[in-house]
Amino acid sequence: MTEKTTDSLVTFRHPFALRDVIGTQPPGTYQVETVELAIDGLSFVAFRRISTTITLPAVGTSSARRQFVEIDPADLADAQQRDASSCNGDREASALIRLAAGETRVK
Repeated sequence: MTEKTTDSLVTFRHPFALRDVIGTQPPGTYQVETVELAIDGLSFVAFRRISTTITLPAVGTSSARRQFVEIDPADLADAQQRDASSCNGDREASALIRLAAGETRVK
């Protein structure tokens, strides 16, 4: 099966929380990785999402350590929307709060 991995960056201007992550995360730019598998047997190319993970600072350790947490993409989108809403209409800040088009690797 063909596996496709997409790396993206998401930026938060304010502290944020995700349903599957304990605690509040600080503002900043975070790496998000989505893994998809090709669906065989179709007359066209299609992929099914297998997982989405976000890279967070590891709790209680030096900043050089990271933790990878599986998240729901809809929950991430909701957190981004909340962050954008708290910018009070600041267009420049709202433009920064988005998933940046990232590198795609096909294995």
